[in-house]
Amino acid sequence: MDTTTAPGAPLKVTLVLGSNRHGRFGPVVADWLLTHLRARTGLAVEVVDVADTAALPTSLDPGPQARAALAEITPKLAGADAFVVLTPEYNHSVPAGLKNLIDWHFTEWQAKPVALASYGGLAGGLRAVEHLRQIFAELHAVTVRDTVSFHNAGASFDHTGHPKDPTAPDAAAKAMLDQLTWWGHALREARERRPYGG
Repeated sequence: MDTTTAPGAPLKVTLVLGSNRHGRFGPVVADWLLTHLRARTGLAVEVVDVADTAALPTSLDPGPQARAALAEITPKLAGADAFVVLTPEYNHSVPAGLKNLIDWHFTEWQAKPVALASYGGLAGGLRAVEHLRQIFAELHAVTVRDTVSFHNAGASFDHTGHPKDPTAPDAAAKAMLDQLTWWGHALREARERRPYGG
């Protein structure tokens, strides 16, 4: 099978929305991130929402229930060149649904870059981000340095879903996505030249 990407092909980026909590704020932040992603030329954007994975068992039993739940999700992860993972912080760490989704996959993450965005209260989700860096390192993924973080997220956005003061978030998103795009192209080219054997 030829896995070579056509010259000039868009970089495939999958945004993973990591919360499935009732009344979650994540879609507001995700829509804002998607605006930034879709404004960039040369990116093809997909979304995987943890809220759509309720049927995914935590037992890691690859039975019919799991296969049905993964049928739509896994191809979006496998086909991605890069990821943006958006997480809140639950009890100083990563939401269980997001961790479960991550754990159900392995090769889909390998040798690909992951940008981490977060939201929450005073900590802005950054403790979850630090845990995700360790998790993705174990999965042979590369997390980019810069993040986007919303502290007191509910008060940071207006009723239309836009940051009340966009200056700092817009600059942070640009830096993070610049790094993700660079790593996305670099690692895609490397995987095509030399399959990752991790």
